Amino acid sequence: MVSNRCKLAVREILKTMQLHFVVIDLGEVDVMEELNAGQISYLRNELLQSGLELMDDKKSILIEKIKTTIIEMVHYSEDLQKTNFSTYLSEKLGYNYTYLANLFSEMQGSTIEHFIILHKVERIKELIFYGELNITEIAYNMNYSSVAHLSSQFKKVTGLSPSHFKQLKDKRRTPIEEVGMVREDLNNGSDLRVREGSNHGRDMMVLEDSNHGAV
Repeated sequence: MVSNRCKLAVREILKTMQLHFVVIDLGEVDVMEELNAGQISYLRNELLQSGLELMDDKKSILIEKIKTTIIEMVHYSEDLQKTNFSTYLSEKLGYNYTYLANLFSEMQGSTIEHFIILHKVERIKELIFYGELNITEIAYNMNYSSVAHLSSQFKKVTGLSPSHFKQLKDKRRTPIEEVGMVREDLNNGSDLRVREGSNHGRDMMVLEDSNHGAV
C-alpha cells in the first residue's frame, strides 16, 4: 500500500520525463517505454529529491507482490470461500508455492500462513464493525470450517472472542497496510512498484522514506 504523496510525486516525475504510464490499484505503475541507463539514473535522482528511493531488488519486490496478492484476496475478493491460497499465489505470481513460502519466511521472519491469518482477522473485525453479517455468515465468507474455528483463531490474534470484540465501544482496527508488518517495514514506510515496459519485464520499486512522513 502506498500514500497519496508518493503516488503524486511519481506521477509528476514520469510526466516530466514524457513517459507513458498507467497507474494500477494497490500502488503499481506500468511504464510503457523501455528505460535506458540515463533515464533510470534521472528517475532515481528525482525520486530521491522527493524522499523516495528506487529499488530493483527482485526478492523484495516479490515479497511485496505476495503481500499485495494476499490483501487483494482477503479484503477485496468475492470468492474467498472458494480460494486455495497456496494454489492462487503460485498461479498468480508464477512461482512454486514452496519457493514463495521459504522466501517469505526468510525475509520476513514469519510465514505466509501467519500473514494471511492476520489479514483474515482484520477483515473479520471490519465485517463485525459493519454489522451486516452474523458470525456464522462471516465464518462462511471467510472460508472457515466452523464458527468455532474462526473464534479460536480470532482470539489467538486479538485476545478477544468475536462476541467480546463486537461489544467494545472502541473497536480498534489496524490499517490494512500495517497488518503483519515487522517493525523494520513500518520504519521504511510505503512502497510503489514501477514496472518498466510490459514487454521487457524489469521490475522496480519506489520506497517511501519515513523521514519525509508518509501520508
